[in-house]
Amino acid sequence: QVQLVESGGGLVQAGGSLRLSCVTSGLTFSSYSMGWFRQAPGKEREFVATIIRSGFRTYYADSVKGRFTISRDSAKNTVYLQMNSLKPKGTDSYYCTTAARNSGSYYMTGWYDYWGQGTQVTVSS
Repeated sequence: QVQLVESGGGLVQAGGSLRLSCVTSGLTFSSYSMGWFRQAPGKEREFVATIIRSGFRTYYADSVKGRFTISRDSAKNTVYLQMNSLKPKGTDSYYCTTAARNSGSYYMTGWYDYWGQGTQVTVSS
């Protein structure tokens, strides 16, 4: 049974930083690409970042490029999202996700196979 468990969310002031973690189990971590999406209340889930299973390619939404960094630690079966210079935008839920593929429409939710339950991030002004 595949499980993705996010942590690290919380309340932070604009300009601050947070690091999200996602621990995985039930899958061969090195064989999966890992991604992060976020969703504001009443809005669609949107792509944030993905790291292809090799770890050598990363992709970011334009809105976070230069501020967020996705990384993975195969020894810990964990993917991280380092978020710096956070902008005030209320509360988003951040979701960890995984895909058993390394090419295609990584920015679309349908590309992914499994999802975590999410962790909330609130950025105050």
